[in-house]
Amino acid sequence: QVQLVESGGGLVQTGGSLRLSCTASGISVGLTGMAWYRQAPGKQREPVASIAPNGRTNLSVSVKGRFTISSDNSVNTVYLQMDSLKPDDTAVYYCSTRSFWGQGTQVTVSS
Repeated sequence: QVQLVESGGGLVQTGGSLRLSCTASGISVGLTGMAWYRQAPGKQREPVASIAPNGRTNLSVSVKGRFTISSDNSVNTVYLQMDSLKPDDTAVYYCSTRSFWGQGTQVTVSS
């Protein structure tokens, strides 16, 4: 059974940083594409970043240059490093692979 567990969310001021983690079980993050999504209040869930098994990454325009996605196969975890955070980044962030989703972690950026 595949499980994805996110952690690392919290409250941060504008310009601050957070690192989100997504630890997987039942699937190897090094062998499948992994992605981060986010959903702000009243808005649809949107893709933020993805990483392919070959290490190629893709970032949405809104976070390019500020966020970085990476993975550590030794601990079966995918990370989302978020720098220069803005209030518009406030959302619940979800980790996903194939049809599986984590429970989400709240990120709140105060102005």
